[in-house]
Amino acid sequence: MIKDILKATKDRMLKAVDHLTAEFIKVRTGKASVGLLEGVKVDYYGTPTPINQVGNLNTPDFHTITVQPWDKTVIPIIEKAILNANLGLNPSSDGTLIRIPIPPLNEERRKELVKHIKKLAEEAKVSIRNIRRDEIEKMKKTEKEDHISEDDRKHGETEIQKLTDQYIKEVDTLVQKKEKEIMEV
Repeated sequence: MIKDILKATKDRMLKAVDHLTAEFIKVRTGKASVGLLEGVKVDYYGTPTPINQVGNLNTPDFHTITVQPWDKTVIPIIEKAILNANLGLNPSSDGTLIRIPIPPLNEERRKELVKHIKKLAEEAKVSIRNIRRDEIEKMKKTEKEDHISEDDRKHGETEIQKLTDQYIKEVDTLVQKKEKEIMEV
């Protein structure tokens, strides 16, 4: 029973860290990454479709993302979707290929992005702590209902705290790495 609770705790905390990692991919660092366009949806024949399902995405160099649509008639729609995504990107096309230059970040924008990633990280930490609280409550409930020993419950709580510390440390490591990436000129 305690092993099940510990496994569920680990899985939930890992999902919180994975979500943070996915959010960090969307944060622009001055380097081209197809992850920047991950949330962009294109109105493809009346259906909101992820941009990576209407064409090939590439990064030919550090400062450019290219989109090569499979259907050339959707080029203006893709450009409009990228502009409407409020990513601060200005696509241009030559009729067959859309080029998206990634402008370098100024110092002020870099600091804003660092604040943003720290806010995302704090949300992830709060989520991890909430998971800890919920799982410890489950542990206490299990002690009363399933008659596990107090020692087993305390051992389980210690293990949950170790998992919490591990994943919070992982979040801190991700923040440091992303901050370094953003502040790099």
